[in-house]
Amino acid sequence: MPFINVKLIEGVFSPEQKQQIVRKLTDAMVSIEGEAMRGVTWTVIEEVKSGDWAIGGQPLTTADVLALAATRPAMAG
Repeated sequence: MPFINVKLIEGVFSPEQKQQIVRKLTDAMVSIEGEAMRGVTWTVIEEVKSGDWAIGGQPLTTADVLALAATRPAMAG
């Protein structure tokens, strides 16, 4: 059965946004595998502590991600 594991930096997404992530990722899997798989598609969201995620050897914090998100228009959803 499908298992989707999403890792996010803590404090970036609201509970509502995380629910939307789960719904849309499940919909994506169902669009590939068929509706019968919806009930057995597992999704887990894990939040990584701010500063415990690094890119290119540089720690990334919640504030860094929020600042980056503020510079880009939100996608319609």
